[in-house]
Amino acid sequence: MATVMKTPGVYIVEKNAFPNSVVEVATAVPAFIGYTEFARDGKKSILNKPRPITSMAEFHTHFGFGPEVVYTLSDDEPSEEDSPPVPLGPSDPAVSGDDGRSYYLSRVSGRYHLYYSMLLFFQNGGGRCYVTSVGSYEDKPDGPTLTAGLEALKKEDEPTMVVIPDAVLLDAENCATLQKAVLMHCGYEMRSRFAILDVHRGFLERGSVDPVADFRGSLGVNHLDFGAAYYPWVETTIVQDSSLGFHNLDAGARGVLEELLEEEGRIPKELREMLTEDGLDKDKVPMLNKALVNQSLVFKSLLSQIKADSNRLPPSGAIAGIYTLVDNTRGVWKAPANVSLNGVIRPSVSISHEEQEDLNVTPQGKSVNAIRTFIGEGTLVWGGRTLDGNSLDWRYISVRRTMVMVEQSIKLAAKAYVFEANDANTWVTLKSMIRNFLTGIWKRGGLAGSTPDDAFAIFVGLGETMTGEDILEGILKVTVLVAVTRPAEFIEITFQQQMQKS
Repeated sequence: MATVMKTPGVYIVEKNAFPNSVVEVATAVPAFIGYTEFARDGKKSILNKPRPITSMAEFHTHFGFGPEVVYTLSDDEPSEEDSPPVPLGPSDPAVSGDDGRSYYLSRVSGRYHLYYSMLLFFQNGGGRCYVTSVGSYEDKPDGPTLTAGLEALKKEDEPTMVVIPDAVLLDAENCATLQKAVLMHCGYEMRSRFAILDVHRGFLERGSVDPVADFRGSLGVNHLDFGAAYYPWVETTIVQDSSLGFHNLDAGARGVLEELLEEEGRIPKELREMLTEDGLDKDKVPMLNKALVNQSLVFKSLLSQIKADSNRLPPSGAIAGIYTLVDNTRGVWKAPANVSLNGVIRPSVSISHEEQEDLNVTPQGKSVNAIRTFIGEGTLVWGGRTLDGNSLDWRYISVRRTMVMVEQSIKLAAKAYVFEANDANTWVTLKSMIRNFLTGIWKRGGLAGSTPDDAFAIFVGLGETMTGEDILEGILKVTVLVAVTRPAEFIEITFQQQMQKS
């Protein structure tokens, strides 16, 4: 607006010399959904309300600590739906009974993955994230309840990833239903988020029961480019020996333990009194644990197996941390692969080069990224594909996530021009703003091309992207073409002999 000059004097007029800039949106802000010890902010409940946190200290304040796991011992072989059975009997003379019976260890309560996945997330480079608690450890994992937590995320603009480690606690059918809902949320309802999925029963090898084939067969075909899956699960170091003990056994397991101790002939009077005492005093638990470890090979074996089972986790929490780490150090356009996992001993299943072929490339296109161990390198994420593995546009995770970042960044910046005049001045300003932004992405390696003109092109204007009718209807159309960098997934080096020259 021109300055109205009615009084003689000197008037100063300032004009903006530069257009508005496009600010790059955050790319690595995962939203975790699952069960926690509690959910409160002070005295206020935050159940089913997404809460941003930046550390485990904040998680402890608002959501508590991990679940108290309780196991039982039985001579009935447990279902593989829970975990691979662990016999405590003839396979090891130190723990076999006189009658030759085999005892199996199985978890009866405390099977929740969110807390341990959060620990893996922060160990692998995680930062700011959102947590939505849908219930406590008193609740049984339920598909509709977890889906309700997904619905609560619709009101939040910041999250860019969705992670639900507790989804694999459901049966196969309900887990698939929830995962399809996550893909729908990311790829259709929000179109600004990426789903990191776990394979149900992904701790099993592919055989007569094939968890990967079951996962692919149940997932459908919609919005696959907005998600990625990882196989197998991982064996971690999250749960330590110091946190496990006699309190992790139920009454039935304690009875079996007492019988085995008697067969060992190593059950002194004071130890028997602590074993059989009802309502064991917490002050006596450390004494009992120490006595049992000193006195019994059976108890040592139990603790070892409890620790192994507790540390077998779905990988999505660690993968979310890897995404954050790679985004912060290399950029969202770098594939989140060929990166080692912290807090992980090894994958639950060993995968060979040949076995990975069907994971990476399949006629159905549902690529599943492998987690593999390499000699001298540790456990690596060895795949960077979305679930839409047959698509030339959206085959790679880095391409999809880069496009989401570019789209959302430009969308937010363009809001400043809503209701501005739909004329050449606005078009030139918008084009200049977008060009400056994309040039910066190109300089950092996010776009392919030897020059900016090779990397992207921007079109806006009457007769170019709009008709006269569009302008009359208040529609401003901008077309942006970008060449996103793609990972060198397959490197071919050709060797041949040449004639001797000297």
